[in-house]
Amino acid sequence: MVQFAANLSLMFNEVGFLDRFAAAAGAGFKGIEYLFPYAFDKAELRERLDRHGLTQVLFNLSGGDWDGGERGLTSLPDRVGEFQDSVGQAIDYAKALDCPMLHALPGLVAEDADREEVDRVYLDNLRFAAKALKQEGLKLLIEPINTQDMPGIYLNRTAQALRIMDAVGADNLYLQYDVYHMQIMEGDLAQTIERHLPRIAHIQIAEVPGRHEPGTGEIDYGFLFGHLDRIGDRGWLGWGYEPAGRTTDGLGLFKPYAG
Repeated sequence: MVQFAANLSLMFNEVGFLDRFAAAAGAGFKGIEYLFPYAFDKAELRERLDRHGLTQVLFNLSGGDWDGGERGLTSLPDRVGEFQDSVGQAIDYAKALDCPMLHALPGLVAEDADREEVDRVYLDNLRFAAKALKQEGLKLLIEPINTQDMPGIYLNRTAQALRIMDAVGADNLYLQYDVYHMQIMEGDLAQTIERHLPRIAHIQIAEVPGRHEPGTGEIDYGFLFGHLDRIGDRGWLGWGYEPAGRTTDGLGLFKPYAG
């Protein structure tokens, strides 16, 4: 069966970020992920992981000016140097936290952008990052994101991501499959996951509509969990949803799996 990780950027937001490690462990999660670690000291994050027996599963390369609306640097032709610097920073944190996977946010593409240049820069940046991560034994992930929540996002379909992975040609480049985003964009969740499971390094979940607690909307998560078990998925499953109320009140679907 898959292992479960809580996204601390979204969940347990009743308390401050550093206190969410204890809250996640207390709820029974064995792993955690979040958007970015860079505002915190590596040693402090490491201490929280160790104190609560948690595994750092994943975090992102720089998102750029996140509060200003940017959503990654990978596809931005005028930010290549900044992207490359962010790879080194992310590797530094990943090594300190024993984090095996890093996700490269794709970035937003302006309507008047030169698409051929954007495509070239995106592939070149992924090749650069994959090579740097491989030297440290790390996986690089890319994730299609829905265009309703993020209009203009460069990467938004599973097939597009797979074509990009083929073009990059790096054996440490994998798909991060977010059930919430792909239910909105494509559907056909179970068959897509089964078909491409060897190329999927990480799965994330949230409910549609609303990105709230799994099990409260249109996705049959009971079936999906059983399906993941049947097809032999043994990776981490990231719970990355926005609680409709208190986080602990919405963990009914998780409780049978809590450690």
